Amino acid sequence: MFAFLIRRLAAGAATLFVIATLCFVITRFTPGSPFSSERALTAEAFAAKNARYGLDRPLPVQYVVMLGNYLRGDLGLSIKYPDRSISELLLPAFRVSICLGLLAILLALAAGVPLGVLAAARQNRLADRVAMLLAVGGICVPNFLLGPLLVMVFAFWFGWVKPAGWPQDLSWEELKKLALPAITLSMVHVAYISRLGRAGMLDVLHKDFVRTARAKGLSEFVVVVKHALRNGITPVVSYLGPMVALILTGSIVVERVFAIPGLGKHFVDAALARDYPMVMGTMLLYSTLLILLNIAVDFAYGILDPRVRVL
Repeated sequence: MFAFLIRRLAAGAATLFVIATLCFVITRFTPGSPFSSERALTAEAFAAKNARYGLDRPLPVQYVVMLGNYLRGDLGLSIKYPDRSISELLLPAFRVSICLGLLAILLALAAGVPLGVLAAARQNRLADRVAMLLAVGGICVPNFLLGPLLVMVFAFWFGWVKPAGWPQDLSWEELKKLALPAITLSMVHVAYISRLGRAGMLDVLHKDFVRTARAKGLSEFVVVVKHALRNGITPVVSYLGPMVALILTGSIVVERVFAIPGLGKHFVDAALARDYPMVMGTMLLYSTLLILLNIAVDFAYGILDPRVRVL
């Protein structure tokens, strides 16, 4: 297991190196400059700004300096927000995005797993058909459409929640701001988890050990939850890695829709302003998180199903 961890971490480091290189090439060869919109700049002022951020150096030198800074944990200074480091700007936004993402993940699991188990236990009955109908609906509606629809219905028509913003304290009125963005982010994953859970449970419910448990006279609830669920849920565990990736990247759209001050806001603003350090810092932060989470999912899969455990 330790050797597996070392191999995965080494592969993750290589992946980050490739991502950093691709981001560097894309940002540097994109037409325009971070200062091209500042039309009042003189040639001397334009050259001074380029020199301040090292953009006047040859590209190979910029690349080597960038990698050296990253190895020291220095993401550089923002161009859009002068005299402020990337870490200073991203860490508060990262906490916001992580809180929203974790809430969406918990909501997706809390709703998707029971739906999948119920559908499998009631195969081809009304509960199964209703659960799969909801799953298809969740997959078909994208979050950039679902978000405004939820705002229109629950914020404007019924007035139950506020349409946008981030909680400023832990009061109930403020915490209700999290409801719509969390539902928007999680809905499509509720659909996928329920379908994967149903397929996994149907496969396990026909195994010999489940038939043996039924033959012992155990209740259907005990058979499903105690004996079948652990193995039947493994497809959902495999989906956790891609799900986290989709939730984090999908939060960029949701954060814009609901005016949430997360990583999505900084990433979009930095891309529009050609803030190279901010774009690369955000991409590396996303990538590092996703690589670590995928490694954690592999470990969890091995714990749930010893047949695929890595020694």
